[in-house]
Amino acid sequence: MKNNNVACNNEISAQHKWYHNLKYLLVGILFGIVFVKAEIISWFRIQEMFRLQSFHMYGVIGSAVLTGMISVWLIKKFKIKTLNGEPVTIAPKEFNKGQIFGGLIFGFGWAITGACPGPLFAQIGTGAFAVIITLLSAILGTWVYGYFRDQLPH
Repeated sequence: MKNNNVACNNEISAQHKWYHNLKYLLVGILFGIVFVKAEIISWFRIQEMFRLQSFHMYGVIGSAVLTGMISVWLIKKFKIKTLNGEPVTIAPKEFNKGQIFGGLIFGFGWAITGACPGPLFAQIGTGAFAVIITLLSAILGTWVYGYFRDQLPH
């Protein structure tokens, strides 16, 4: 099965040139600009949120959750397909206690560093180069999880 995936990925790679990814770079840059202008990457805004001093970040997060819920509902209701004509499938997920622990670790890291993975690159792009340490820590944490994943309860 793995060989089929590799062959399929090679076919996809052969069809798409490197410059086809420029659209993702453009969207990423625009997304970063929106993050900066909306003050989503502001350490002070994030601290206000965790200290329950401001509604700003809760409003942004709530809007994103609501948009996601409506989008998933529309995708399921109208059986929307990808640009390549493939059906969009959303796998059901079971709740487990690891999600609580993972969420707490994520939240603690977010509160301590003032950054979650999404805005890290926008923060670095604005010149907050100390955030590179947070980025490297996130990469290391992901690697450690991947290394020990089979030994962790799921």
